[in-house]
Amino acid sequence: MPDMLVKLYDLPGVASLLLDLEAAGVNIRRALPPEKHVVVGWVRQGFGAAWASECEVAFSSKPSSCFVAIENAKLIGFACHDATCKNFFGPMGVSEAARGKGVGKALLLVCLYAMREQGYAYAIVGAAGPVEFYARTVGAVAIEGSEPGIYGGMIWG
Repeated sequence: MPDMLVKLYDLPGVASLLLDLEAAGVNIRRALPPEKHVVVGWVRQGFGAAWASECEVAFSSKPSSCFVAIENAKLIGFACHDATCKNFFGPMGVSEAARGKGVGKALLLVCLYAMREQGYAYAIVGAAGPVEFYARTVGAVAIEGSEPGIYGGMIWG
């Protein structure tokens, strides 16, 4: 999976999507430090230890660079930035039951807007899984020669 580049100065709006999700009972917000054990545990169970490790790093930022989607007091999605590398978006995951409702799009956009507010002009989606999703949603383009990128040679165990 290639890394992808996103122009943060040319992002689509997110306000109406957030309002629609809120009306449907879904809240997207920055995760709080006391929630770390819940979020990291949920990520580990649903998406594996590597993503849980990246999520833990996102909680070390002040403010946290981990965002969550909550429905009926339950976690249904998460997205992080500046976890493995500065200026990197990811990981991001949404529960199977919540997919296709705009939750992933909202998490992606909220994270990218947070990165833009920190002064970044571009963001890198590290090892972008759903390449078409990122291209369609935020105009991301594959970075030539970026496979395996920063994740090459990782220790898996």
